[in-house]
Amino acid sequence: MTGPPVLDPGDERDGHVIAHSLEHPELFARLYDRYAPDIHRYAARRLGDHAADDVTADTFLTAFRVRARYDASRSSARPWLYGIAAHLIGKQRRKEVRGLRAVARTGHDPVAAGWVGDTADLVADRAPLADALAALSGADRHVLLLVAWADLTYQEVAEALGIPVGTVRSRLNRARRKVRATLGADPAFRGEVAEVVRP
Repeated sequence: MTGPPVLDPGDERDGHVIAHSLEHPELFARLYDRYAPDIHRYAARRLGDHAADDVTADTFLTAFRVRARYDASRSSARPWLYGIAAHLIGKQRRKEVRGLRAVARTGHDPVAAGWVGDTADLVADRAPLADALAALSGADRHVLLLVAWADLTYQEVAEALGIPVGTVRSRLNRARRKVRATLGADPAFRGEVAEVVRP
């Protein structure tokens, strides 16, 4: 029994792995190993752990099915995978907005509670932020959270969502303005509030 084919040095770049996976499908597992934890974490922040399991699985299943269309000249598949995840999350927009509204009402975020527990500071920050995020359009929320929570660059967000960089900038600017307006001018907001609206 032989293992997966060994790629030439330098061919470990995502584009090469995807290209080689067309003939050796088992190589695609390398992308899963590289990016699944990050995709899951991002989806969990937006939809909760249970939905994140499904979004992560569906992201990689979709990517595997359409991998022949991937532009192998792009060395990193990270934006592409986040774009697929964002699309899948977008299909669950109502669930995301309901979850954000629940956090806004109660100040309790079961996703964050699993990481750090609900400290008083976290609860104080979470409710207004959740309300502000729920008020955004889906397109603006995608851009804002891909930058703030997935740490994608403007160019990577543009690749992920298939939009021009200028559109990313304008959506991000609009989203930050709306979040700041909803939160008010109080400089006391800390934690994720500062993370999401930072310039």
